[in-house]
Amino acid sequence: MTMLPIFSPLEARVLGVLIEKEKTVPDTYPLSVNTLTLGCNQKTARDPVMSASETEVLEAIDNLKNYALIIESSGSRVMRYAHNTRKAFKLPEQSVALLAVLMLRGPQTAGELRLNCDRLHPFGDISSVEAFLDELAEAETPWVIKLPKLPGSREHRWMHLLCGEIDVEALKSTPLATQRRIDPDEVAELRAEVSRLDEEVTMLREMVEKIRQSLVVSR
Repeated sequence: MTMLPIFSPLEARVLGVLIEKEKTVPDTYPLSVNTLTLGCNQKTARDPVMSASETEVLEAIDNLKNYALIIESSGSRVMRYAHNTRKAFKLPEQSVALLAVLMLRGPQTAGELRLNCDRLHPFGDISSVEAFLDELAEAETPWVIKLPKLPGSREHRWMHLLCGEIDVEALKSTPLATQRRIDPDEVAELRAEVSRLDEEVTMLREMVEKIRQSLVVSR
């Protein structure tokens, strides 16, 4: 029986980010460790949100190399990293896309997966998503598992098994809708970002006005 690798949450996140960015930002792929770390720590399209350091990401990369999942290349004096998931796992692109989105965003329904996979691999309909999920779940060693329906839910969610076995019974009691706690640090970061963008807009307006005035004077 083929044994799946057991990843840490950060290792799964690193692999998921590499798979995602190959499709979404091909011009900057392969990724530097700095860009890869930023992708791991994104506040959006990530569940859970992480705060990994570059050192931790490099350690995760080293561990993923043991499974032939990482390809290194050097360019512009910076080491860059790409994934080798399709060959290493011997899986089609559709399955790799589904696993990547599950690693990045946590448990999801087939409908959510179809929507969230659109930039990695567009699926024609939900039935095609379910067909690949069933194939992954029915493999000799399953890659994913169909979770019990949550109270009040009409659809099953799916979860990857690359971080080991999961406590299905504990997931049964998870509320259907949980209010995400507002992180004061995240709010502060967003306010700082808005302030920075406001300053940039002001500077750009001043530059445009100066250019406009210089053009008027030169006439």
